[in-house]
Amino acid sequence: MFDLAVIGAGAAGLTVTAVAAQLGLRVALIERARMGGDCLNSGCVPSKALLASAHAARAAATAGRLGIRLGTPEVDWDAVQRHVQGVIEAIAPMDSVARFTALGATVLQGEASFTGRNSLSVTGYGTLIARRIVIAAGSRAAVPPIPGLDTVPFLTNETLFGLPAPPEHLLILGGGAIGLEMAQAHAGLGSQVSIIEAGQVAGREDPDLADGLRRVLAGEGIAIYEGVAVAAVEPGPVLVLADGRRIAGSHLLVAAGRVANLERLNLAAGDVRATRLGIATDAGLRSLSNPRVFAAGDIADPVGIGPRAFTHVGGYHAGIVLRRAVFRMPAKIDYRALPRVIYTAPELAQTGMTEAEAHAAGHAVRVLRWPLADNDRAQAERSTEGLAKLVVDKRGRILGAGILAPHAGEMIGMWALAIQQQVKLSAMAGLVLPYPTRAEAGKRAAGSFFAGQLFSPATKLLVKCLRWLP
Repeated sequence: MFDLAVIGAGAAGLTVTAVAAQLGLRVALIERARMGGDCLNSGCVPSKALLASAHAARAAATAGRLGIRLGTPEVDWDAVQRHVQGVIEAIAPMDSVARFTALGATVLQGEASFTGRNSLSVTGYGTLIARRIVIAAGSRAAVPPIPGLDTVPFLTNETLFGLPAPPEHLLILGGGAIGLEMAQAHAGLGSQVSIIEAGQVAGREDPDLADGLRRVLAGEGIAIYEGVAVAAVEPGPVLVLADGRRIAGSHLLVAAGRVANLERLNLAAGDVRATRLGIATDAGLRSLSNPRVFAAGDIADPVGIGPRAFTHVGGYHAGIVLRRAVFRMPAKIDYRALPRVIYTAPELAQTGMTEAEAHAAGHAVRVLRWPLADNDRAQAERSTEGLAKLVVDKRGRILGAGILAPHAGEMIGMWALAIQQQVKLSAMAGLVLPYPTRAEAGKRAAGSFFAGQLFSPATKLLVKCLRWLP
């Protein structure tokens, strides 16, 4: 009998296991594939490593704007791949079987499926019983039902990394975060790249920020086809668009969303209810149909809220599951200040509501903007494409923040904290930041809220009166 059985050794499952095992509980960690899950092996880690190489090549190629002439950089594809694999190998020990065994967990490398409300079958190990079960089995790339797609070889994030040679012309189906990041990565390393998106690229992000990012990517030679669906796929690969256009390439990357890994869990045997998006849970990530079961990470579908496929959400979910399943304390998810980042250059980071979401929620919205062109650090580095944008209500309460800038992901944290802790806009405007930094753009945007009051006729009259005082 285990106190806790955890299905999936990704971000959520590893965090739950590490804490519970160190607290002295008997924990079984079950993983059918590679420890570390999608993030370490085929997601966040290799994609950011590949992007780092592309950003370095782009920096070398554009150094002339700063008076440094380096010539055309030479991309050593094999060395780039060694770099990517080296980053994975450097992080892997933290997620390894050896580490979690040393922490006191029992690591079972097999496939788990329910045989009862509190029992699991694990291939190669038999059946185990646990007081509580945490499903953290993650998600995989969704494959859209496009005629002909199943007849041509295509890549997903699971097969993209480690290609023996760079794609000559990479077609990317999907203009979300993964598609945009991999477009810039491969374009920066010498590939021709085309993005095909049925809606708008970065469609869930603030249009002001997405427009700026679109301009940057187009300026780097990336072809972007928006507002048109792919009607069919032909060998080549060739994408046949709904308007009749045909786009031929050498490789096809499908980056059209994610789907939860539900099929092999035999959920019915465990009386675990699921939706098409994931395990149906309450706001505290407990199964709606089996109170012994919790879900965390990409596979969790909290009713009325929906899944959030981010690694940092997996870690956040783990904390909630631990409070409920281990300490038996009340806890529930709160996404009001949940940050997200597209790790292009510049990065696009958001937290809280976008302008459209705030309007839809019924708020009387005021938008505060500060362009990076008016930021001294951006000018000093000749990198002025970008914007800090705040969404506030009429009283100045911060509802959301978005930043398009180099390292915006590092800058968005203070705005997430401000929303979460309900910090006053005046406090953010009065914050003393080091000069020169791009973070000042957000502060200046906040300060613009008060400019009308500061320079109003009433304030000017007050100052005139005060000047007579000794």
